[in-house]
Amino acid sequence: MSQRTRRARVATAAALSLAVIMPLAACASSETAGADAPVELTFQTWVPNIDTAVDAFNEAHDDIHVTVEPIAAGPDGGYAKMLSAVKAGNPADVAQIGYDEFSTFLLNDALEDITEYAGDAAGDFTEWQWETSVFDGKVYGIPQASGPIGQFYRADVFAELGLTAPATWEEYYEAAKVIRASGPDRYIAAFAANQAAWLMGLAMQAGEPWFTTSDGGWNVAIDNDDTLKMAAFWQKLLDEDLVKVEADMSNEWYADIQTGNISTWMSGSWAAAIISGNAPDTAGLWAAAEMPQWTAGEHVSASWGGGSGTAVLKGSKHPAEATEFLLWLNGTPESASTLTSIGAGWPALADTSQVAALSDDPATFEFFGGQNIWDTFAVSDANVSTEWQWPPLIDTLYAALTDNVKAAVQNKTPLAGAFEKTQADMVKAMQDKGITVNE
Repeated sequence: MSQRTRRARVATAAALSLAVIMPLAACASSETAGADAPVELTFQTWVPNIDTAVDAFNEAHDDIHVTVEPIAAGPDGGYAKMLSAVKAGNPADVAQIGYDEFSTFLLNDALEDITEYAGDAAGDFTEWQWETSVFDGKVYGIPQASGPIGQFYRADVFAELGLTAPATWEEYYEAAKVIRASGPDRYIAAFAANQAAWLMGLAMQAGEPWFTTSDGGWNVAIDNDDTLKMAAFWQKLLDEDLVKVEADMSNEWYADIQTGNISTWMSGSWAAAIISGNAPDTAGLWAAAEMPQWTAGEHVSASWGGGSGTAVLKGSKHPAEATEFLLWLNGTPESASTLTSIGAGWPALADTSQVAALSDDPATFEFFGGQNIWDTFAVSDANVSTEWQWPPLIDTLYAALTDNVKAAVQNKTPLAGAFEKTQADMVKAMQDKGITVNE
């Protein structure tokens, strides 16, 4: 068993054993439709244009038909709706769920155990991604894609100013000064206090993990030295007015990437579709590179929220057919290629050599000036930190982190204090839920 797998199993087991959990209900039996009518499934997902892959499944299957139900991403949108529907007894059949959220859904007894339907599919997927939805030896989801972070940048702005993609954070700082001096509205990046996953990705790449387990409890180190080093770096950028304080993926931010006033974005591989879909007039002006490094010559990376999988929600009348759909959607090279092109993320398949889009994705490559950006994200995905674990109460963590960082920026108090306060907030929240935290 790999080091990464051992950590994933320890983390997921701890998430379930260290909190008060209602017993899991028995798996619902599969009800099949009549011979003349296909089994109807509903799929709740926030992935744009995923209808393309689902339509291909429907065309290839006459016994199962899947209808896509678009849903907002995040704990305050889609997840809340999913959990409410499970509680009310009328859930969708299958749902998109972030790897960081599987523990939360299990704590709410909201997922079907699909072990008997998943068969021996584990070998088809990257080991660590498969393990994100395996708890106590039972399978509760099928992985779809990870979110390795890269550095998207406006190649035209960089070329105009004689810059190259920063290979280190020190180079990033120097480039930020050049870009800021080139125009009154130009910044190297937005400081997006609204994005907990972005902040956590920066912390993940910096080094020490926030959560580990030992001696039957959780170790919490949100305010560790590596994270505070990262916070001090961004504090310098804020203090010198080298980054623009604005929410990413907001209307203002979209306008800024269209004009080049924001010239870089550290984000997951799926963000290529966000940029091309919202700034189509900038085709040919973008490129992608690895994240800047704290130590020159290294290739340390991180992930944006880990990635996402798909699960059968508790109460589905068709868990067997639902699992069949999820295995096809995420486990066939043709579908994985479609998912890659539409921006679902880096494919979870163990063997990506047959995923055509990774080597032949004309629309994406053309938008990025002819660059095969998937080569960059292959390196990023292979170098995502193996130490990071997703804790229970992830939604509490996200809310505390964004609230504390926003307050620090608004009040012009040190970012370090925001991470220190998040440390205290999270320890208290976990202890209040009866989760053991090692002091």
